[in-house]
Amino acid sequence: MKYIITLIYLITYLNVYSQELVIGEERLEPGIVFIFEGAVKDIVFPKSNNLDESLTNVHIEARVNWGDKNIPSGTPPGGFVPYLNINAIITNENTGQRTFIDLIPHLNLIDNFHYARNISLPGEVDDLYEVVFVVHPPEKLTLSFHKDWSDSFSFKLFETVRFEYRNIDFKEIAESSRR
Repeated sequence: MKYIITLIYLITYLNVYSQELVIGEERLEPGIVFIFEGAVKDIVFPKSNNLDESLTNVHIEARVNWGDKNIPSGTPPGGFVPYLNINAIITNENTGQRTFIDLIPHLNLIDNFHYARNISLPGEVDDLYEVVFVVHPPEKLTLSFHKDWSDSFSFKLFETVRFEYRNIDFKEIAESSRR
């Protein structure tokens, strides 16, 4: 009986906490993988920096990690890529209303390090949205480069990039709860 209860708990736990809407997946040289998601809203600390769960529709995330192949020598496969500046613009495709957010580093037990932010959608949960992610490399004084890296890849990880996705339906995620 304990086994069945534990199994039901795990299935429920994994179903609720793994429920994420993959908005898009991208790879950027030199081997950085981006997975952009809409996740179930959550309580995030410190509360002074994060929209309260009761005011939130969706938790927008960017998981940014090194890939598992064709990456620079010495790079840990799957390792988190820090110091990026990531913005998201969420536009209601029906009304044109927008929300602009900066994604900030987060840490949880499901995704580990990632960039994210709780948001309130600029419209109804059953509207369709355009989501644009703008990813900036680390600022000049934030990250230092050794000679071996600069000889191979210059003094930047990459140039600023923009990823656009249309017809994103957040309804299922927005109506879900972690608790």
